[in-house]
Amino acid sequence: MQIDRPQGQAMAVPALHEPRNPGLPFDEGWVRRVQANTSAIERRAATLPGRRSVKKDWQAAWLLKAISLIDLTTLAGDDTEGRVRRLCAKAKQPVSPEMLDKLGMTGLTVGAVCVYHDMVPAAVAALRGTSIPVAAVSTGFPAGLSPFHLRIQEIRESVAAGAQEIDIVISRRHVLTGNWQGLYDEMREMRAACGDAHVKAILATGELGTLRNVARASLVCMMGGADFIKTSTGKESVNATLPVTLTMLRAIRDYHDAAGIRVGYKPAGGISKAKDALNYLALIKDELGDRWLQPDLFRFGASSLLGDIERQLEHHVTGAYSASWRHALA
Repeated sequence: MQIDRPQGQAMAVPALHEPRNPGLPFDEGWVRRVQANTSAIERRAATLPGRRSVKKDWQAAWLLKAISLIDLTTLAGDDTEGRVRRLCAKAKQPVSPEMLDKLGMTGLTVGAVCVYHDMVPAAVAALRGTSIPVAAVSTGFPAGLSPFHLRIQEIRESVAAGAQEIDIVISRRHVLTGNWQGLYDEMREMRAACGDAHVKAILATGELGTLRNVARASLVCMMGGADFIKTSTGKESVNATLPVTLTMLRAIRDYHDAAGIRVGYKPAGGISKAKDALNYLALIKDELGDRWLQPDLFRFGASSLLGDIERQLEHHVTGAYSASWRHALA
């Protein structure tokens, strides 16, 4: 079965902006009622690659869409301002002008650039004059175990430095011990510290133990005002997976049904192949619909994914695969 060609791929589409998620009062009864049928979720996720496929022009269109949804990321201990500037140049021109011309596409950029706090000023300067936001990982990323007042101050300083999005990490112990009130209170305070910056709550799903915990943590973070829920830091042994994604998407759908608010989703870590990106997009379309296939509601947390997509697009145009070194990111 083929999935439809995404709308608006011939040219850049103006950014859409959902209202911020104000959150809801904490409802522990709702949280406790949330369950996850693990075997059914895993079966559904396992069938997706075989049921959904796109070829030729349709595949190229979906891969261009995927590029517009990437948070182009560098989170390495040896990051430098020069590397960040080069990454930002790639964010502004992710595919060569010649290739875009052959594909009938103009104005393509990635969704955002994601960096550590110290690199925020360099990224902001490099992206000045564009609509590409800078996202900063915060709150003692990736472990989230620094003193709480320092985590809150880190958020404030990243916002003051120009970050328009803040990727926070939750305290996993709240989930593992069932302290849902503690998780809610933490999320509310972090959301308040972000001010006008959008907040993405990283659940570190590979460390939460069960899909039921993933579903409950997703709901609590949305109640607490998260604008996005995100799978992983990318530093865990298990990062984004299709079963986890299905669980989180259904939590987003339930929250939208109850509150009327659309919350975004960001899978991160381990998504490095174009074919994997297509699977995620198909699942989003199936579970949440076309509105979530826009940068204000969906992002890939990735870096190497862009290089593989470029290779697939070049193969589509020329019939030959290029060497990976021809598509360096930074």
